[in-house]
Amino acid sequence: MVETIQAQNIILYDLEAKFGLQRIDDEQFFREWQDDLPELTDSEKQALDEVTADYMHLSKYPILEPVVKLVVLAPLLRLAGFYRAPFYLSAEKEVIIESEDEGTIVRGRLDLLVFTPDFWVLVIEAKKSQYSLEVGIPQALAYMLGNPHPEKPALGFVTNGIDFIFLKVTNQRTPKYAESYSFTLRSKDGLYTVLKVLKRFAQLFRE
Repeated sequence: MVETIQAQNIILYDLEAKFGLQRIDDEQFFREWQDDLPELTDSEKQALDEVTADYMHLSKYPILEPVVKLVVLAPLLRLAGFYRAPFYLSAEKEVIIESEDEGTIVRGRLDLLVFTPDFWVLVIEAKKSQYSLEVGIPQALAYMLGNPHPEKPALGFVTNGIDFIFLKVTNQRTPKYAESYSFTLRSKDGLYTVLKVLKRFAQLFRE
């Protein structure tokens, strides 16, 4: 009997046991978030400072997922250049992945996808501010396993508005993944580094 799991209910154990996903701790596996990060302009830093100020003001009340997307994600993606060619955005895209033995199917709708006509560029999972990133990581990894272009690494980004983490999945032979350090909007340079990494990802897909 085929087991169907909703992506929002997936846990890391399921991805490891049913899909063979392996965590890689070798720093060389995921260099994209570390190497050749671009410098930010003063105007970009000012824009990020405004994002921080806006979020901290709004956080006096509970911040739900749509507000995280509007206040934090939207300006980050714009500043990183993902609203311009060669990139496009899709929201609530349905993703279905199936285990090799056809015994398990995972279904869900990813929050945001940055793509080009040829490749998935960045899978984005946003959670409301009360949630830990640990809630969103397995869900994002499941969607990344559904990348229709397994010859290319899949890059992911999980945020609850305050905290941020980047992910990488390769899906040739044995699927593998790695995580970046986590960054926080509350630290002095946290949001600056997040934008630098996003801009670097954009550069990689333009090269």
